Amino acid sequence: MAEDNASITGLILAGGRGSRMGGVDKGLQGLDGRPMVAHVVERLRPQVGALMISANRHVDQYSSFGVPVLRDANDQFDGPLAGMLAGLAAAHTDWIVCAACDVPLLPQDLVARLLAAKEDALVAIPRSRDGRLQPLFALLHTSLRDSLATALAAGDRRVADWMLSHPHCIVDFDEEDFMNLNTRAELEAQQSQQQQQ
Repeated sequence: MAEDNASITGLILAGGRGSRMGGVDKGLQGLDGRPMVAHVVERLRPQVGALMISANRHVDQYSSFGVPVLRDANDQFDGPLAGMLAGLAAAHTDWIVCAACDVPLLPQDLVARLLAAKEDALVAIPRSRDGRLQPLFALLHTSLRDSLATALAAGDRRVADWMLSHPHCIVDFDEEDFMNLNTRAELEAQQSQQQQQ
């Protein structure tokens, strides 16, 4: 059966340490008067049937968006794969699509394009115009849950390596669609640019 957007669960990844931004919770940093994660919620929610947030801090603030907030299985901050595992385990759909909390301008057709390209793949990974894979925005089949749990237990943390070890497809997008705001300087530059528009 062909899937449509309503049969996809969105998972916003906001569970990191925010090391490159001084240890702050990146998703809650302000951009244009709202937390960055609010921009991601706004862009992703219309593309999916259900939405969840992976977060290990400030759960009450993330819960204010009216969606389930998932914690990693432990408090070791094991990286994006740990958040993905929580999402794969909690989803009630066959597919989840991920989105990083520090990319407020994520593609508004992300899910549609990944779905259209996946065919028999279990993973669909965007690739930006500069040739870089964007695995934090991948479409994942929930049957990969056990494989991911095994990889994490073995100490694997490399997101793209794990994804590429399964049947996958690569989907080309424009570079600017995945501009992440990883540092305070990048966030301030984006804030300034939006104020000038």
